[in-house]
Amino acid sequence: MLRQNFSFTKRQLGYLLIGLGIIAFVGIISVDIIRAGGEGGIGPAQRIALGLAGLLVLLGISLIPLGDRLA
Repeated sequence: MLRQNFSFTKRQLGYLLIGLGIIAFVGIISVDIIRAGGEGGIGPAQRIALGLAGLLVLLGISLIPLGDRLA
């Protein structure tokens, strides 16, 4: 992976995007739970961020079937 001419395949990129999307989604929800003492609820910025994290996961899922072609 640390070779001079390394490049991601579409499958690897898909898994990476899925992982990043899930981490972002869990992180946003965790921040909301930690700040439960203040004003509750998920605000508009958090909703947008959750939607973008979901789209990132969907994009990753769509890349996995493309296999070992270079990204």
